[in-house]
Amino acid sequence: MSTFALKNPSTGQDEGSFTRIEDSDRDAILNRSVEAQRRWRETSIAERAEILRKTGDLYSARSDELADHIGREMGKLGSWAAEEIAIVASIYHWYADHAEELLAPEELEAQGADRSYVVKEPIGPLLGIMPWNFPYYQVARWAVPNLLLGNSLVLKHAGICPLSSQACEDLLLEAGLPEGVFQNIYASGSQMDPFVADKRIAGVSLTGSEGAGAAVAKTAGENYKKSLLELGGNDPFLVLDEKNLEWTLDRYVEIRMYNTGQACNAPKRLIVQSEFYDRTVEYLEKKIAELQVGPYDDENADVGPLSSIGARDELVERLDRAAKDGTATVRVGGKKIDRDGAYMEPALLTDVDPSADVGCNELFGPVAIVYRADGIDEAVRIANEESEYGLSSSVWSADVEKAHEVARRLKDGMTFVNEHGVTAPGLPFGGVGRSGYGRELARWGVGEFVNDKLIRVSGQQDAGSSPA
Repeated sequence: MSTFALKNPSTGQDEGSFTRIEDSDRDAILNRSVEAQRRWRETSIAERAEILRKTGDLYSARSDELADHIGREMGKLGSWAAEEIAIVASIYHWYADHAEELLAPEELEAQGADRSYVVKEPIGPLLGIMPWNFPYYQVARWAVPNLLLGNSLVLKHAGICPLSSQACEDLLLEAGLPEGVFQNIYASGSQMDPFVADKRIAGVSLTGSEGAGAAVAKTAGENYKKSLLELGGNDPFLVLDEKNLEWTLDRYVEIRMYNTGQACNAPKRLIVQSEFYDRTVEYLEKKIAELQVGPYDDENADVGPLSSIGARDELVERLDRAAKDGTATVRVGGKKIDRDGAYMEPALLTDVDPSADVGCNELFGPVAIVYRADGIDEAVRIANEESEYGLSSSVWSADVEKAHEVARRLKDGMTFVNEHGVTAPGLPFGGVGRSGYGRELARWGVGEFVNDKLIRVSGQQDAGSSPA
């Protein structure tokens, strides 16, 4: 039996101990999921929708308690936590409101029969391997549409999220979800491969690191099952002109530093035109230096701690190494803050070598990078060719038509004009390239782990075409 502790990144102190499952528990967990799914798929769409609606209500009603959980677990500031929970509640409510239309049969041309149509059926138990940076939202993106569809779910959350992961199950049960349809398990990453390979698991969704994603995709592929991956990001933020420049840079800093910079779809690469590059750097040096760093429950903090002391130390070391080897200039911050907890100074980098570690790999923390471009074509080239990620991007300009044209040229799963990283239940979420594959939310959320089953009805026994 192995245990792990909740370590509060705001204080560096352990707060409670939790026990991981044994490998021998796997059969019971998966058998329970199989049996629960057989019953759950037979419930009506209306019944499933009502449980989702009640769960959304519970997230809203318990917002303060749930926010405190993730503040203690990964350092999320209180205002950010409240926003996350509000989004989660909206996801539950949106799928409840749109349940009938999302799962309605799709009528096709009869094509020689009396009727041809497609119905959406669940495929069975799913495994979700989820990250710590948005503990409730990441789970909701995967869980809500699949619960509506009739799949059962086994959640393996990040080890630093024992409180929030259990809350995800508890709120569903309180709302009336039958036992076994959603199971939260405390497990290590090394225990997941046998789950992915097991024939009782019909599909797997992972949000996390590229290494973990590659391992999951390999095992899933070898066992003929669907996988969905949402991995890292190195999102470009293109500014085409200097009209409203300071307002735009304020938005960049606000969005980049949101969640202490620990968001896959944060705008990590600011790309500006040469004629206002110096003005941009000067403004950002002052803006970022003024950011206040504090614990999750400090109402005056602009930036919180990183998720762990280890994550903080790794990021600080990467920045220090880049400065020493000349692959980046650290203009502001980037150092460990000498206090208990996982705090670092928000940083600004310039002169970044796009082929170096800090240029081509994701920096998961409060670090802004500025690139200089000579013209729009150069900005698009930097955005598209100097990163293998493709999660999201944004284009900012007073000329909306021009920005829209540039947005169509960017190679990402999501591109925004004069905004960045907007999420809503009715918008698809997902990327391409090293950022993964598949889509979550909106109607796409029920389109990944589904059997789109064709049904043809012919009145004559000799009707229809020959088998293929």
